[in-house]
Amino acid sequence: MRSYVLLPGKLPEFMRLMGTEGIAIEQRVLGRMLGFYSTEIGAINKVIHLWAYDSFEDRQCRRAQLAAHPEWAAFVLKVLPLIQDMNNEILNPAPFSPQ
Repeated sequence: MRSYVLLPGKLPEFMRLMGTEGIAIEQRVLGRMLGFYSTEIGAINKVIHLWAYDSFEDRQCRRAQLAAHPEWAAFVLKVLPLIQDMNNEILNPAPFSPQ
């Protein structure tokens, strides 16, 4: 799970850029997006996205590929100024959790 806290007022621009440019690049490299959300209640200006990987090693490999992708590098320069804080969490599913 990756989350961002955006600068005040930057959520619409961030979502526009992700929807028109970023997600297409990420999906080609990262694979299985489980969801992409923004918060309505609680923490404001927060975006959360979830990706599924076969293993931690699979995640490391895919993230390295994304970081080396020229289109992604150009895209990141557009969205980084909109982000105040970033956080990553590795979530392990419970045995009874839907996959």
